[in-house]
Amino acid sequence: MNELNLHFTMTQPEHDHDQCIRKAIAAAEQLCTTRGAQLTPIRHKVLELIWNSHKAVKAYDLLDQIRPLNDAAKPSTVYRALDFLLEQGLIHRVESLNAFVGCHCSGTQHDQLLLICTACNNVEERAAAAVIQSLSEELRDAGFTPQRKTIEIHGLCHSCQQNHTPPTKNP
Repeated sequence: MNELNLHFTMTQPEHDHDQCIRKAIAAAEQLCTTRGAQLTPIRHKVLELIWNSHKAVKAYDLLDQIRPLNDAAKPSTVYRALDFLLEQGLIHRVESLNAFVGCHCSGTQHDQLLLICTACNNVEERAAAAVIQSLSEELRDAGFTPQRKTIEIHGLCHSCQQNHTPPTKNP
């Protein structure tokens, strides 16, 4: 399996998140088996906790969720698991939030556009091929060699825009 194809839009009411989690975990297990990488129980649990929603999750929040299951867990335990998951391409780091989100295209090296809703905190990963291509051209023209490209945009998703009532103006 080369790619985990779990693309979704934050506005899809029919999104079956339980199936989304199952597919992500199954793809991660298969990818690790294929690569000869060990998806240890702690790495598995961290990945599962990250996939519990499409919101970015911080390392210490993961630690708080793991401690009831493993009271010996320390920050380094979680950070080592996160490093492994990043290295395997199973998650993305949301730099602006210092948090992590599941990768929808696991198994392939790729650049990404992350749309971060400031109201509901969901993070949507988009391929945005045209945007990435334009950015690549600008970088090439500048003679700059990037190590990785991630574009993070904060705003309101379609669903939150629909539910957002603008403040009323006093006359």
